[in-house]
Amino acid sequence: MAQVLEFKLPDLGEGLTEAEIVRWLVEVGDVVAIDQPVVEVETAKAMVEVPCPYGGVVTARFGEEGTELPVGAPLLTVAVGATESSSSLGTAADQAGPRASRNGGAAADGSAAGAGPDSGTGSASGSGSGNVLVGYGTGAPAARRRRIRPQPTALNGTPAAASASASASASGSTAPGPVVAGPLTGSASASAGPVAGAAPATALAGDVNGREGPVAVVSPLVRRLARQHEIDLRRLTGSGPDGLILRADVDAAIRLAGEAAEAESRSADAPAQRAVPERTASGEAAAERVPLRGVRGAVADKLSRSRTEIPDATCWVDADATELMAVRAAMNAATGPSAGPKVSVLALLARICTAALARYPELNSTVDTEAREIVRLPGVHLGFAAQTERGLVVPVVRDAHTRNAESIGAEIARLTELARTGKLSPAQLTGGTFTLNNYGVFGVDGSTPIINHPEAAMLGVGRIMPKPWVHQGELAVRQVVQLSLTFDHRVCDGGTAGGFLRYVADCVEQPAVLLRTL
Repeated sequence: MAQVLEFKLPDLGEGLTEAEIVRWLVEVGDVVAIDQPVVEVETAKAMVEVPCPYGGVVTARFGEEGTELPVGAPLLTVAVGATESSSSLGTAADQAGPRASRNGGAAADGSAAGAGPDSGTGSASGSGSGNVLVGYGTGAPAARRRRIRPQPTALNGTPAAASASASASASGSTAPGPVVAGPLTGSASASAGPVAGAAPATALAGDVNGREGPVAVVSPLVRRLARQHEIDLRRLTGSGPDGLILRADVDAAIRLAGEAAEAESRSADAPAQRAVPERTASGEAAAERVPLRGVRGAVADKLSRSRTEIPDATCWVDADATELMAVRAAMNAATGPSAGPKVSVLALLARICTAALARYPELNSTVDTEAREIVRLPGVHLGFAAQTERGLVVPVVRDAHTRNAESIGAEIARLTELARTGKLSPAQLTGGTFTLNNYGVFGVDGSTPIINHPEAAMLGVGRIMPKPWVHQGELAVRQVVQLSLTFDHRVCDGGTAGGFLRYVADCVEQPAVLLRTL
């Protein structure tokens, strides 16, 4: 006899309390193996595929794509231990999931509501993996995933065949919970199996509320754009492969909606009935309210906490980066099969930072406010700010103090690509001890960075551009950059911060300084 187990949204990382369902990877009726990914969710830190710790048949899903769920909320239910003798599974709608959970997910005769005729093929033992994200080394081979086709149902959820009630009476099943549609039957005596030679059933295009079937959308950015402009993706026809809905399709729908609204407005402006736009008491247009959610909300919380808890101060200096740019050009001049990847300016600055932190370890620390202690950290995990379509994220280069410039550059390139595609894991976005922020890519010269809590300092780098500079006693055009250091005044005084920044500037102006101090 199958046992129905409920899988809840797990804790996905440090400080994460909620996640948004981006894409379901399984349907009701699918057979899943232990630790098989079942849903893709978006947290404030990254996109994560969540594996299920149970193996069996999916009987219900909780939440549509785009729904935000708190940690601990039910994700789906799985019938564990289903066998070939189990009753047939139909098209229990996703909306019946909560009812299935409340009623224990089983029919009155004790059979699991989600047991399917083929579930024995992919059934798994009742023991779960124990950890749905990391360290779940279950040795069981992955069961072959099989899809059990849903059967057509009437609008009220009962079997579509005219003899469905007679079939239910003949089988003796009177489940009080969610109504599970059985296979199409020709008569009451045929209720034990589907009609021979019947055409494969397909999912219904809509239900009693007019909601349509699955939407062919892969990109979470397209979904977010549609939600922001209140575009119903189920009403769109995708122009991509196999009907995939692209951003261009959503943009076109937004334009059409705008044109329709404008036409309606012009019609309403007729002299007989002139519509008055919605205004505030002062006569101005109403302000737009944007919720602080996802990445934007996480950034807001962290920056607010940094400003609230950390007494920060900033110092800055202009540096002649001409020699640094020449060294970079020489390092990248090598060609041929043995030549490694090109070294970026950011990688060179990161290597300079690790050397500076070795000389000034006070800035590679954090403050334990409860114990009133400064905790100096043994290794440098260097974060770097990266702007993506999802917002500002800070990937972390682990053990940067053990890497050379080429290794740091390769890791920065790898993490940047993951950030652009939204595939960074929470572990790759946490645990930093010092942050490097290159805001020069935005074409600005300087800034006063906000410390990435709970770190103790952040180095900001402006754009490198030609400026008049006194070089060897003469005025010359040189490549100049402004460096800004924001530091936690609790961990050190201005002398330490100034010494750190001056060392960085010296290495930028004369890269040989770095070689002499290694």
